[in-house]
Amino acid sequence: MRLFLALDLPSSLSEGVAAAQALLHDAGGLRFTDPEQAHITLKFLGETPSDRVSAVEEAVESAIDAADVGPFDASVGGLGVFPSLDYIRVVWTGVDDGADEMIRLHEAIERETTAIGFDAEGHDFSPHVTLARMNDARGKDYVTRVVQHEDPTIGSFPVREVRLKKSELGPDGPEYETVSRFSL
Repeated sequence: MRLFLALDLPSSLSEGVAAAQALLHDAGGLRFTDPEQAHITLKFLGETPSDRVSAVEEAVESAIDAADVGPFDASVGGLGVFPSLDYIRVVWTGVDDGADEMIRLHEAIERETTAIGFDAEGHDFSPHVTLARMNDARGKDYVTRVVQHEDPTIGSFPVREVRLKKSELGPDGPEYETVSRFSL
């Protein structure tokens, strides 16, 4: 199964996510994420045999203890792109309040999951919610203008748990299911 660790945004913020996406709707070449499934990925694990799930769960519990992060509040807003405005693959909204706690969680999860054989991330961690993926460059100039001139506020939410999630790719995009929850 295809697994990742995430912080889910509450459904109360899906309207804010959709409003940020609406700023980009006139750009061609974008594939939008489902606002109801908005989340911040802490670690993508990839294809994982079901008999390794318990080892992952133990690693995450150890990571949360090591990170020493209790429940906190986070705020989401603004716009950005990965990897750069010259070559856009992902359009995202970022994290303001709560970013430091998310980075500590990510770093601890990274240590614990690589210790049990998962690949290390090949890039720096930047807490974000993916709004859209760019399939082709038709809308690049439009996206660039929006990212440079708009600063949407998505909202704030309490972070109380990390979730181990399963992703199943379907014809309408990925569907996510929570496998395990880990309280902070």
